[in-house]
Amino acid sequence: MIPAILGWLLLALAAIGTGFTFAAAIVLVRFLGVPQSYSAHDVAVTILKPLHGAEPHLVDNLATFLCQDHAGPIQLLCGVQRRDDAAIEAVETLRRRFPAARIDLVIDPTPHGSNGKIANLINMESAIAHDVVVLSDSDMVVPPSYLAAVLTALDQPKVGLVTCLYRGRGDCGLWSRLGAAGVSYRFLPLAAFATAMGKTGQTCMGSTIALRRRTLDAIGGFKPFADILADDHAIGQAVGALGLVSAIPPLLLTHAFCETSLPAVWRHELRWAATVRGLTPPAAYAASVITLPLPLALAGMMFHPLTGLAIVIAALAAKLVAAAAVNRAAGEATIARGLLPIRDGLSLAVFIASFGVRSVDWRGRRLTMTADGRVAAGTGLQADPLRV
Repeated sequence: MIPAILGWLLLALAAIGTGFTFAAAIVLVRFLGVPQSYSAHDVAVTILKPLHGAEPHLVDNLATFLCQDHAGPIQLLCGVQRRDDAAIEAVETLRRRFPAARIDLVIDPTPHGSNGKIANLINMESAIAHDVVVLSDSDMVVPPSYLAAVLTALDQPKVGLVTCLYRGRGDCGLWSRLGAAGVSYRFLPLAAFATAMGKTGQTCMGSTIALRRRTLDAIGGFKPFADILADDHAIGQAVGALGLVSAIPPLLLTHAFCETSLPAVWRHELRWAATVRGLTPPAAYAASVITLPLPLALAGMMFHPLTGLAIVIAALAAKLVAAAAVNRAAGEATIARGLLPIRDGLSLAVFIASFGVRSVDWRGRRLTMTADGRVAAGTGLQADPLRV
C-alpha cells in the first residue's frame, strides 16, 4: 500500500513539474526571444571584479566588459588578496591588450570576516572612481549591449539595483559542461519564469549587481556582508529595505564553468543548493523538486509502469522543449540532448543531499553555515595593502 501511494505521489509531482517546465519554456522564449535595442549611455561606470586565481579564459572573459557599446568612461577595478595570485598576470595581459582602457588593480590581503570575495570587495571599495558601480563575478561573460541594458534598467523609477539572468558554458571538458547544464536547463527557465511573473522585487545575483554609489553607501558598503555566504541575496535584501526594487533586463549573460571532475561539480552544486536551502522557506525549497520531473517520473514508473511511462514521455518532451528554448536564447547548446536525463539525475541527488549539509567548501576553505545565512571560518590573512 505504502509503495503504491509513494509511486502516485512521485508521478503527481512529475506531472505538475512537466506542466511547469512547458510553461517556463514558453515564458523564457517570450522574455528573451525578442531582440532589444538600447541607446549608448555616457555616464561613468566602475566595474568591480574580485579575482582569485587564473581561471580558464579569464582574460577573454574580462575583456568582454571593456568591449561595450558605451559612450562614457569605464573603470575596470580588479582586486586580489595575494601578491602571488595568478590573476595578476591576467590583469597585466588585459592592460597590454587594451592600453587605452582604465584598468586598476588592488592587492590587499586585509581580512574581513569569512567571505573571501566580500573581503576582497571591502579592500577595493576606496578605489571606486565613479558614481555607477557594477559588480560582476570573475567567471561572467557579457555581450556588447550589456552596460546599455543595465543602465537603461537602472534609470527606471524606484529601481535601486539591476541584476541579470545567465546560462552556463563549460570551458574544461565534459564535467564542466555537465555543471554548466544545471544552470542552463534548470536554473535559467525557473529564473526567467519568476522574472516574467514579476517576482523580482529584491532579486540579486552575482552575475551582475549594478547600483549607484549613494545606494551602496546607504546599505553600509560591503562590510555588512562579510560573514554572509549568499552575499548577493543579502545585498538585494538591503537595497529592498531602502524602499527600492531590483530590475532584470531581457539580457542573457554567460557563466563560465571550469570544473574538471565529478567531485568538483558535486562540491560546487552542493554549496549552491545548501545556500538556496538556507534562504528559502522549508516547504518552498522541498516543493522545488518539481523542477526535476523526469527523474521523478522514472522513479514513479517503478511502481506504476504504464501510467509512469506516459508521464516519463511527457516529462522528457517538456525537458527537450525547454532545452531548445534555452539553446535558442543562448545561440548554442550547453550539452548534448542525450545527457539531459543524467544531468537531471545529478540535480536530484544534489537536492536530496543538500538537506544534510551544515558546512560547505569554498575555494579550498571549509565554511560552517550558521543562522541567517552566515558562515564562520578562520581567515589566516595578514594586513599588507598594496595598490598598483
